[in-house]
Amino acid sequence: MKDKLDELRSKAISELDSIDAPSDLDSWRVRYLGRKSALTQVLRGLATLPLEEKRSVGAAANELRAFLEKSLALKEESVRESEVARSIERGRLDVTLPGRPPALGRLHPATQMLRHICDIFLSMGFEVVEGPDVEWEYYNFDALNIPPDHPARDMWDTLWIDFETEDGQRPMLLRTHTSPMQIRVMESRLPPVRVIVPGKVYRYEATDATHEAIFYQIEGFAVDRNITLADLKGTLFEFAKQLFGEERKVRFRCDYFPFVEPGVEMAIDCFACNGAGCSLCSGSGWIEILGAGMVHPDVLRRVNYDPEVYTGFAFGLGVERMSMLKYGIEDIRLFYSNDLRFLRQF
Repeated sequence: MKDKLDELRSKAISELDSIDAPSDLDSWRVRYLGRKSALTQVLRGLATLPLEEKRSVGAAANELRAFLEKSLALKEESVRESEVARSIERGRLDVTLPGRPPALGRLHPATQMLRHICDIFLSMGFEVVEGPDVEWEYYNFDALNIPPDHPARDMWDTLWIDFETEDGQRPMLLRTHTSPMQIRVMESRLPPVRVIVPGKVYRYEATDATHEAIFYQIEGFAVDRNITLADLKGTLFEFAKQLFGEERKVRFRCDYFPFVEPGVEMAIDCFACNGAGCSLCSGSGWIEILGAGMVHPDVLRRVNYDPEVYTGFAFGLGVERMSMLKYGIEDIRLFYSNDLRFLRQF
């Protein structure tokens, strides 16, 4: 029986030395220390042996079990250390290799154009201010010469906030233009004033290739003594040259806007056909880019500016429209479709 135990020891140790995987160790443990192992069978058969042999064989079997358990524990520790070493080697960092550059985002094309336009007017001495997206009816309409019965309300009297005063009125809405800040700024300071106001505006629009319900607009205005239409034309001409190129020509034609008098629309010669006429300019040779005019005297009176002393001009333009013209974008909906194929071009 002792010879059988010696043979079992030799075989078990030989197999244990050749193992280098944790899964194989578990199989070895079941085979040599499990309930159905040869060693367990020897211990269970001790009852059939004579007393003297039972003592010697039992002691040898228990000693072998203790030895195998200790050998297994040492082997498990060795295998774990080897696994850690291999794992470290697989994930070893070569510090001599160049680092991986982090993935960087980029500014949205509308944001890029908005900042570019602001920089142009900043270079001409304008100040950038921002205002609230939710505006009082007074600033959005009444103070800008758009009373409740004015036709312009049909297009702009739209997205009201669920807010009621004691008399049942709802005087707050999502602003339809950034012009309310014209009144807010003039209420808080005396001339001279030169300000541009970038921001989102909200309209009840049927969305198509050239119209969006939410878009960016920039309002600009200047008020001082002796400001004339010539100052407006010179300012906007310089803006057009800086944005669309030094060779640009400009055209001003009369148009109507409630809070300016007189009102004008500004166009530039088509940079696609140089004024010859094409699909971009609808064959006219000109592309309208913004509306402008001289600040209406009634608007000046509302902020306690004397229209006999002070005059001013104002203009407004759509930021996405400027991008569409400059980069040949045919559909305004692309700006807000979150299509990376489009956004990565800018």
